[in-house]
Amino acid sequence: MSKIVFLDVDGTLIDYEAKLPASAAKAVDQARANGHKVYICTGCSKAEILQRNLCDLDGMIGGNGAYVEDNGHVVMHQGLSKEDVKNIVDWCNERHIGFYLEANSGMYCNDYMLEQGPETMVKYAKGKGASLENAKSSAQHFIDGFIHLQGDELYRDDVNKISFILRTYQDHLDSKVDFPHLVANTWGGKGEVALFGDLGPTGITKRHAIEVLLDYLHADAKDTISFGDAKIDLSMFECCAYNVAMGNGGFEIKEAADYITDDVNEDGLYNAFKYLKLI
Repeated sequence: MSKIVFLDVDGTLIDYEAKLPASAAKAVDQARANGHKVYICTGCSKAEILQRNLCDLDGMIGGNGAYVEDNGHVVMHQGLSKEDVKNIVDWCNERHIGFYLEANSGMYCNDYMLEQGPETMVKYAKGKGASLENAKSSAQHFIDGFIHLQGDELYRDDVNKISFILRTYQDHLDSKVDFPHLVANTWGGKGEVALFGDLGPTGITKRHAIEVLLDYLHADAKDTISFGDAKIDLSMFECCAYNVAMGNGGFEIKEAADYITDDVNEDGLYNAFKYLKLI
C-alpha cells in the first residue's frame, strides 16, 4: 500500500546548517520510486525552500500550513491581509525589532533585521549543535537571502506569516495580546529561550493543510506518515496515522511519536524509511 509522507524541513529533512544529508536524499528518491508520495510540511515559504538544495518532491506545505502545492499546482494559499501586515510591521518597528516577511515571492526584511539577524541566527545554529564557524556561515547565508525594504514598501499583500526577533519572551506574549485574531508562535528554542516569534492567519496549521491536501488527492489519512522535530509539528501528528520524531527533536515531539529516529546527521531519516518499509 502506497503511503503519503510529510517531512518537516529544518532539523528533519535537512540539518541545522541547511545541508541535505546524502542518505536523506536517497531515502526520498527511493520511496518515490517505490510509489510513495513525499511532501515537505514546513514553516518556510516557497522562496525559502527554493534557496535550499533539496531533493525532488511531490509538493509542499509552507508557511506552517498557509500554502499547499501538489506537483506545481497551488491547492491553497491563505496569507495575512495587507492591513495586518502593516500593523505588524509598524508594531515591530516601534519596538526596534528585526523581522522578515515570509512570502512565496521572497523574504523581505527591515533595517533592524540586518543589524540583529546575524547574531540571532548564530545563536540558533549553535543551539542546534553547529560549531561557531559553521553557525556564522549558516547565519550569513540566511541573511543573504533577504530582500531589504524600507517604509511602506514593507506593507505587502502577499505575506504568509511574519517572523520577528524576540528581545525577550515578553515580545511574544505582547504579540498575542496585541494581535488576538492571529496565531502567535515561537521558534528557535523552547519557552523563554525562544529566539523568534511569528504571527500568521488564524485557522492555519500544518494539520489543516494536510487535511486540505488529502481531500484534493482523494486520499485517506490512514495512509499518512509524518516526520518532525519541534512542537510546531505536533499538529501533523494529530492527523497522520503514524508519526516519527527525529532524535534531535524536543521532549514534547518525542513523547507524542510512534517512533524516534537517530539524529538526522546520522542517517536517521534513511533508517526510519527502511524501518517503515518505504524503501
